[in-house]
Amino acid sequence: MAHVVEGKVVAITGASRGIGAAAAREFASLGAKVVLLARSRDAIAELTGEIGENALAVPCDVARYWEVEAAFRAAVETFGALDVVINNAGVIEPVARIEDTDPGAWGQVIDINLKGTFNGIRAALPHMTQGGTIIGISSGAATNPLEGWSHYCASKAAALMLTRSLHKEMGDRGIRALGLSPGTVATQMQVEIKATGMNPVAQLEWSDHIPPEWPAKTLAWMCTEAADPYLGGDISLRDEAIRAAVGLA
Repeated sequence: MAHVVEGKVVAITGASRGIGAAAAREFASLGAKVVLLARSRDAIAELTGEIGENALAVPCDVARYWEVEAAFRAAVETFGALDVVINNAGVIEPVARIEDTDPGAWGQVIDINLKGTFNGIRAALPHMTQGGTIIGISSGAATNPLEGWSHYCASKAAALMLTRSLHKEMGDRGIRALGLSPGTVATQMQVEIKATGMNPVAQLEWSDHIPPEWPAKTLAWMCTEAADPYLGGDISLRDEAIRAAVGLA
């Protein structure tokens, strides 16, 4: 049976590695056309080559609105539409206590994690007059403070409120707004977190983390009507009922 995303155009930020790269492969395997956005030009070019003609790589810094706007315009020019946006780009370095934090570095994380999410939403809406799905990658850090993560926790909390605001403003106009809180995932970000040695997340073992393919499959499931009860909020992959619904082991 055809998946609901077959033939749809799906843009993914932070697509060069981790959840973003896994999501690109998952959506492509379901018959979607995927547009890969990331600063890592070579990595997304390589992934696009792997996927084939139904993929487009657009080097992009999500913190710059005009770059996101141009990337989505390229998506529409190439594939004729923009149906789904996954605002996945995010960073956690530099981890530091507030008293030790470099203000400029703190602000750069806000630029990527929060402004980047806003830019993805704002640039997508003009192309989604007939409706669409906009998903943010959330975190338990959106509601749970952790030592050394003031930038990450604050940006994820604000991004959750962006999802809720988008749902309130545009839900009745066919825009499906959701967040995915995946838990801890076996990606490069967890390598960086482990190296800091700060707070309980850094104490976790690699085997404690879920594979990036799990959130990738969940993102595709979130594009279906099955996820409609969660519109305007976060879906947690720590929830066994969600894992069962998505079909994860």
